[in-house]
Amino acid sequence: MILIQRYRHFFYIINEKQPTFQYAIEGRLFFLAQKFVLSIIIRIFAASVPTKPLNDAQMRGAFLYVYVYSQNTLMERLPHFTKHYMTETDLVALLESRGLIISDETKAVRYLESIGYYRLSAYMYPFLKVPKESHQYKEETTFQQVLNLYRFDKKLRMFLLNEIEKVEIAIRRAIMNIPVQITGDIYWLTNSVHFANQRTFQDTKNTIDKEYAKSTEEFVKHFKNSYCDPYPPSWILGELLTMGNVNIVYRNLKADKIRKRISHYFGLQPIVLESWITSLTLLRNACCHHSRVWNKVSSIMPVSPRRIALPWITQPSNPQRVYFTICIIKYFLDIISPNNDMLVKMQTLFSNYPEINLAALGFPNEWESEPLWTQGM
Repeated sequence: MILIQRYRHFFYIINEKQPTFQYAIEGRLFFLAQKFVLSIIIRIFAASVPTKPLNDAQMRGAFLYVYVYSQNTLMERLPHFTKHYMTETDLVALLESRGLIISDETKAVRYLESIGYYRLSAYMYPFLKVPKESHQYKEETTFQQVLNLYRFDKKLRMFLLNEIEKVEIAIRRAIMNIPVQITGDIYWLTNSVHFANQRTFQDTKNTIDKEYAKSTEEFVKHFKNSYCDPYPPSWILGELLTMGNVNIVYRNLKADKIRKRISHYFGLQPIVLESWITSLTLLRNACCHHSRVWNKVSSIMPVSPRRIALPWITQPSNPQRVYFTICIIKYFLDIISPNNDMLVKMQTLFSNYPEINLAALGFPNEWESEPLWTQGM
């Protein structure tokens, strides 16, 4: 049995044996694991009455109990993998036998050799007839249509990565600099007094020590060769951290005043900023690792803002689809770079691939008329 303790709108998992970090916001469970093991089935039960802390310890909040079942029970019911390896030539023949129109078999073989059948099959799936298990393609479906969808997803990733970069840099600067402005401590990032959870602080500091020791960046070499201080100021040291690390630092800040000042800089509440940074980080990682993005359903549910400084979306949309995260990116860009050209670039991408169904990305009808997209026009 695993116990999850609530702290500051979050439920932190207490589990010494498995290095997994999970948290919940307003009743929704999120998984942010260092090593999240997908081989377990988790059932979550919320207590119907307030639960006393273990051993009468003074812990705030409610508790959740999570029952974890090992994969062994599930595996006993599943069949073995029996499919055999096939060459690209054989795979082309297989696709044709299933109704996919391939005008140039030689070129198709080369594409499968360079992309891989398994990766490309994710872009073939939408073209399958129902039931999908029959593996028969819809009438007149061509290999070129599959390639076009694959290329669109690639262009989408490149576009999103370019826009996310601007947002991440601005968020990092705010989180590294604003605490200095409030506390006057330029080394606050490595000073435990500024953090609520000392265990989390120590984990972060270990990461900092590791990255600082192995870094070959010129700015790190310059500091080590010029000064005797053990660490550079936060605005320098923060450049070595990932956005995931930066978000952990922000969540763990002890002073609500600092957390609010940072979030208010972006016109958001702290809980929204934390959630949105997580969404951006997951999308950025998917783009960096060339994962499918266009129709993917996110594993987390971003928080919808109740109060927000600039125009936002009004139509219902699925927060787990990429459209919602695209809106998050646009919102941040409107804060840090008013009159940005994100909409123009996105419209250009869509016009180059008119056959793409934007509903698969989560775009609602008439999305361009939303306040988020019409301001400044």
